[in-house]
Amino acid sequence: GSHELEKEYKKGFSVNDLFVKNSTGIVTMGDGFIVAESKDVLAQRIMSFLAEEVTEDVLKKQYGLGKNYASWIISNKKSVLFDEDKLVRFSYRPFDDRFTYFDNKLIWRPRTGVMSNLIKDNLALVTARSNKNPIPDHFFIAKCITEAKLGESSTQSATFPLYIHYPDGTKIPNFKNEILQKIKEGIEGPIEPEDVLDYIYAVLHAPSYRQKYKEFLKTDFPYVPYPKNERTFRALVAKGTELRGLHLMESVKLQNFVTTFPESGSDIVERIVYEDGKVFINETQYFGGVPEVAWNFYIGGYQPAQKWLKDRKGKRLANADMEHYQKMIVVLLETEEIMKEIGGIFKD
Repeated sequence: GSHELEKEYKKGFSVNDLFVKNSTGIVTMGDGFIVAESKDVLAQRIMSFLAEEVTEDVLKKQYGLGKNYASWIISNKKSVLFDEDKLVRFSYRPFDDRFTYFDNKLIWRPRTGVMSNLIKDNLALVTARSNKNPIPDHFFIAKCITEAKLGESSTQSATFPLYIHYPDGTKIPNFKNEILQKIKEGIEGPIEPEDVLDYIYAVLHAPSYRQKYKEFLKTDFPYVPYPKNERTFRALVAKGTELRGLHLMESVKLQNFVTTFPESGSDIVERIVYEDGKVFINETQYFGGVPEVAWNFYIGGYQPAQKWLKDRKGKRLANADMEHYQKMIVVLLETEEIMKEIGGIFKD
């Protein structure tokens, strides 16, 4: 029964116990103002805000800000000194990185204690305490600061950094030692912190794991089974590493497009329609050869191939955007493939 199943599930370790520090992602309260697709646009915006007299009403009109946030940033303004180092990459939605200005005088909930570790070289597991999707898919990865809705659309996602950075330049793995030692039992060779992360990431992408434990995965942070043996562990680590490279868009596989963008035109995203493997962005222009599995693929309750375009309605796609979209399709297809491969390795 479900009680037996839960007992079996809880024999694993909770990621919430393994990682010492985590927090929900950042809530800016003013994405229209403090988040931008381009670093330069954001820099100009912040500098002119700091340099000019501006009223709440103007901020509300210009950036769609709420009254509380607008008045809060105006009152903090005099204590903000523009600092280029605070313009940082921001993992906003799956495969949709933007920039923000990381300053607790302008970001409502900056989660500084955890997020400051992600401004330096790092990785992080992104998952959630709860979600409302039929089959859990609230598992993602990041290498920079994260937004609260990055990995889970229906609730909020939490971010678990791999390393904690200290002011003197040193870093330590963000792991509880007792659990780490238990993971290492029966594994001969050396285990890097990245191996532990990649193992977890692979297990979270095992279709049978998601299906079998879906009731528990809806209501608490995931529990992950301890490695069975060295061979299975190493095989899962390898698949997790592949997934990580894909999801961070660093994999060499991203260069091999399966899609085309054959027609010239305005390049403006107007009406998004999917038919016969074509993703139309307006009357005449489309991405061709988009497999249905990629178009419908879910991560964190989002369908990235659809959401990314919807979030750009009314915008003109630059060449870099068209390439990015075609890379995303590769990522989603490859993810589906690797999940099947993980299914073959991860046997309960």
